[in-house]
Amino acid sequence: MSVATAVARALGVAVGASHPFGGGDVGEGWRLELADGRTVYAKTRAGAPVGIFAAEAAGLRWLASASALPVPDVLAVADGPDDDPPVLVLPWIQPDRHGQRDDEALGRGLAMLHRAGAPSYGVNRPGFIGPLPLDNRSTATWAEFWWERRIVPYLRLALDAGALDADEAREIAELEDQIGELVGPAEPIARLHGDLWTGNVLWSEDGRPWLIDPSAYGGRREVDLAMLALFGGVSDAVFAAYDETWPLADGHEDRVALYQLYPLLVHTVLFDGGYSERAVAAARYYK
Repeated sequence: MSVATAVARALGVAVGASHPFGGGDVGEGWRLELADGRTVYAKTRAGAPVGIFAAEAAGLRWLASASALPVPDVLAVADGPDDDPPVLVLPWIQPDRHGQRDDEALGRGLAMLHRAGAPSYGVNRPGFIGPLPLDNRSTATWAEFWWERRIVPYLRLALDAGALDADEAREIAELEDQIGELVGPAEPIARLHGDLWTGNVLWSEDGRPWLIDPSAYGGRREVDLAMLALFGGVSDAVFAAYDETWPLADGHEDRVALYQLYPLLVHTVLFDGGYSERAVAAARYYK
């Protein structure tokens, strides 16, 4: 079955022209023209893990309910064991082509999103980070959640895949003894995007920042900010507007490496390509 057929079935509307557009680690992206005049974006992937697009759809709806930043409406999702191909359908958002970006809106909106909160660390459904499964079961403390749900699983995967050697893995594992102190002072549980690198902020043609491709859960707000800073491409105005809206806790600069360790381990598992060295360097920062 083609993606156009899958979208037509999911929406109950005939599909006209379809064009491949972007994609990523999780799937292929398509821009489709519908017979009713709408343009939509569809994501699909042959052989995708069952539930991956349903988890993304749930995350989008949860982020949207905070009314903090623009988030695409979920028009349809077909992501069960009998769906071939699985598909997630969203409205088409025309990307910015002229560098119009309201950086302050992103910073303020992200602070408001985080302040919307969450009932517990994690979320009451399985998740994914890229194509990898993500354990979102809640724990009693943030330190336990960060270590057991975000560091240990990907440390093991990286070691098993040979992307980290035993000595490198041991250096990272040694952080466990300090983790309670390293995570920082207690704060309200934040509503996190969970995979907030710059590619998951879509700037529309009117300059607004849209949040896409979440891996959403409840956690520490510094996680999103550390991820946003990891690969660059974000102006200082974003972080300044955030801090003005909801000032960060003392010592947050010293926790950036800790909160970047998780995405660096994930990238080590998926790509290696030097990410293992960066992950080890993040751990060594606390030696």
